[in-house]
Amino acid sequence: MRLTNYTDYSLRVLIYLASKEKGELSNIKEIAEAYRISKNHLMKVTYELGKMKVIETVRGRGGGIRLALSPEEINIGAIVRQTEDDFNLVECFDPERNMCAISPACKLKGVLHKALRAYLEVLDGYTLADLVQNKSMLSELLKQ
Repeated sequence: MRLTNYTDYSLRVLIYLASKEKGELSNIKEIAEAYRISKNHLMKVTYELGKMKVIETVRGRGGGIRLALSPEEINIGAIVRQTEDDFNLVECFDPERNMCAISPACKLKGVLHKALRAYLEVLDGYTLADLVQNKSMLSELLKQ
């Protein structure tokens, strides 16, 4: 399974914000520069993360973005579920697109469903806090 860039960027934004001191504000420009990715993409990502209520936006002069929840409250599996378009690993996972002739008898679909459940179960076992245990190293790398 491969995550979309959207999910990847969402997780990177959360890691960036969690690597800061509690309550410290950041902005899209600095995050984009730290990761060398498009500000336009990050604007969409931060907008959606705000709608998900995991980050908050502070408007006005000196404003920015920061985590709205503690890193311990942000579950990685939940973020991946909310940011991925779908989990249709193969054509037969999507009843509207499924044209596979062997679909009614195929056992692969069940195996892949089981693998997907295991994948998400592993992600469910981690929070953002787990991903930033090396906070000082992350902060140094993100400054470069």
